[in-house]
Order: sequence, then structure tokens, then C-alpha cells
Amino acid sequence: MTAAATPGADHSTDSYLPAHGNGGYRVLHYDLELDYRVVSNRLGGKAVITARAVQSLSRFSLDLGQFRVQDVRVDGRPAKFTHGRGKLRIKPERPIGYGATFKTEIRYAGTPVPIAGRWGDIGWDELTDGVLVASQPNGAPSWFPCNDRPDDKASFLVTLTTASAYTVLATGDLVSRRRRAGTTTWVYERNEPTAPYLMGIQIGRYEHVDLAAGGAVAQRAAIPPRLRTLFRHDFGRHGEIMASFEGLFGPYPFREYVVVVTDDDLDDPVEAQGMAVFGRNHVDGRRTHERLVAHELAHQWFGNSLTVADWRHIWLNEGFATYAEWLWSGVSGGPSVAAHAAQWHAWVATHRPQVAIANPGVDRMFDPLVYKRGALTLHALRLRLGDTAFFALLRSWSAEHQHQIVTTEQFRAHAQRFAPRSLNDLFTAWLDRPALPRLG
Repeated sequence: MTAAATPGADHSTDSYLPAHGNGGYRVLHYDLELDYRVVSNRLGGKAVITARAVQSLSRFSLDLGQFRVQDVRVDGRPAKFTHGRGKLRIKPERPIGYGATFKTEIRYAGTPVPIAGRWGDIGWDELTDGVLVASQPNGAPSWFPCNDRPDDKASFLVTLTTASAYTVLATGDLVSRRRRAGTTTWVYERNEPTAPYLMGIQIGRYEHVDLAAGGAVAQRAAIPPRLRTLFRHDFGRHGEIMASFEGLFGPYPFREYVVVVTDDDLDDPVEAQGMAVFGRNHVDGRRTHERLVAHELAHQWFGNSLTVADWRHIWLNEGFATYAEWLWSGVSGGPSVAAHAAQWHAWVATHRPQVAIANPGVDRMFDPLVYKRGALTLHALRLRLGDTAFFALLRSWSAEHQHQIVTTEQFRAHAQRFAPRSLNDLFTAWLDRPALPRLG
């Protein structure tokens, strides 16, 4: 059977964003070589994508935004292609057999623009003097061709050349930095399996500072120099947050953690794999936004290492990260978890309509109710199991599924291992039904 005869070859199985992502193959590795001109916002790229066919393919497709595609080759041979409406459709010279590993090389160039949609503009975005990439949930095609679905995780090698006045940060470990006349080439490697939306590029005039000294995890930041003093206060407890979360959730799942503070305001911080990006408005010298610092760090376990199989499971990202905020508040001398739970239970109760967070619907996947009720679900589970079993559950959940994809059904089954009796009533009430249960 060929991809041409297979329904959905140009679509993913994601029930919320079926137009993003493609069928017929799984990506193993992305090798991206990029050249970016900040002043003109001009991006030129070569992407070499190594994939494995999960069915016989006479055609296949990738997601790619508004670029001019110059050349496409499959296993070194020229391939026919069409490009429009966010899809690059490719017909290789020879069909690709089931189970075969193949390489697709795409050369492209143009002015990168975010992907427009119901959540605004997502992806590659110009700052006042630099670039921010924030791709959740569907912005990755704004800067590279990809299989834009959260369950197709791959390794990455990103090489980006730009003017030497700018610092480039990409999600991954810095492999090399080569300076030539007026430009610098930065090379980053991301070996851990990573969803395309969790890859990020940040470009700006940044100063490097340490987030925390010592410890097994390298923690560093890139910030506007003028924010140095305020940043040191607001992020001064980052090492403590990391240590607390490692105790609660298990070892940090990557080799380093990088915080970027842009010299522009942002509505909300954004996490990428091993990285979080904040706006200058999140740094005020009073730790006003420390809960967000904890929230974004928690996503490295819940959302990045453990990535949802499709977007209807998003409470596994946002409910867990919100509960991590409450946990850090209790540890650091703020309101207790119980106080947060009581406050937000009362808040959720005032909102209509309610939402079934196991499947909130695409229009409400980023609704605050999903975040807060997701955290309340975890607190209800903690009250049922007790602290010892609950935190053992969290640590084993993150360890057993490290760098994998997860579903709500998997979490329910995993939690049941730590309970002396059935949890079906709890999960049905909190996850499957819109009506808000009593807490405890």
C-alpha cells in the first residue's frame, strides 16, 4: 500500500491538530544548517531528515511554513515536490519500502513568519533586536521542515550562523562556536528524543550568568546586561528549586538547564527542551514571578522528558507543572499546598462551563481550568494515596517514561500500582466528568 492510497498520509493522528504532522514514517534525526540575517530577518536553511518508513511510501509530506523551497532530494536523488498551505509534499524517484531508513534533504530560504492560528502567532518571532522561538503547540514549521506532531520525537543537530554581535542559544548542548569575519557559527546537539515543538532558537545581545553554582546539573542563563542585579535576586533560589524538584520528581532528565530573558515583554514564559524563556517583564527584583520559574522548570520532567502522545492529554503537562508551583510554595515558606488547593478549588467552582480535563477540546486545551483542575486532580490523588505512595508514584512515573510519550490512560494505570483499592472513581470524577468533585 502506498502513502498516496492511504487516508491521512498528510495528517497526523492527533485529534486536536490533525493538519499538523504526517503519516507513513517516523523521524529519527534532524540535521539543520541555518544562516540568519537579523537586520533583514532572512533565513536560509538546509535540513537533512533521517526517517524510517512505517509503511511503503510512494509519496510523503512534511510541515513547512512560508519559505521558497529550492531543492529536495531523497537518498541523494532529486525528488518531485509541491509546497503550499504549510505542506511540503514529496514524491521520491523510487518508492521507499516498509521499514527502510531514508534521508530527505531540503534546501529552503525566505523570511520566517510565525504560524497563525487560534492561539495567535506561534513559532519564529522577531524581537526588537533578535529572535524568539516559542513553538507550542504548532510553530516548529515556521523555521524548519518537520513532522510536526508531539509524538514523533527525534534527535537534533542545529548549526546556525549569524552576526557575531549576537548570542545564539538553541535547545541542546553547545558543541562548538566558530568565529569568522563578522559572523559566528554556533553548533548545538540535542541527543535526547525531542518533539519538534520543543526545539527553540533564541538570538539576542545577551550576557551569560550562572543560575546556580555547583551541583550535578549545569544551570546557566542569558540575560540583558542591564537586568543583572534584578535577575540575581529573582532567580537567586533556582538551585534550591532544582534540588527540591529532583527530590520530588527524580533526577533532572537533561544535562543542563538554560534560562533566557529577552529584552522584550512576553505575555507568558515559554519552555523548550532544557530551556525556558522569560520576558523582561518577568524580572522585577521582587520575585513576583517565582512561581513561573518553578512552573517552567517542572516542565522539563512533565512535558519535555515525558511528552504527550497528542494534545488532548495536555493536563499531564500543565496540571503537573501547576502542582509543582504549589509544591515549591510550600517548601519555600509560602502558602502550603493545601492552602493553594483550597483557594483554586473555590476559584474553579465559580467558573462555568466546567471542563473534562482528560479531553478538554482543542478550543480549551490552554484554558486555565485545565491547569488548575489538573493540579487539583493530583492533590486529590495525593490525599487518597498518602504522601509516601504519591511521591513514589511521581518519581517512578518520570523515571519509567523518561524521554518517551505518555497518555492519560498510562498515568491512570501507573497510579493504580500504588493504590490498595481501585482509583477508577477518583479518576472518573476528576478527569472524565465536567462537574467539579469535592476535594478530599
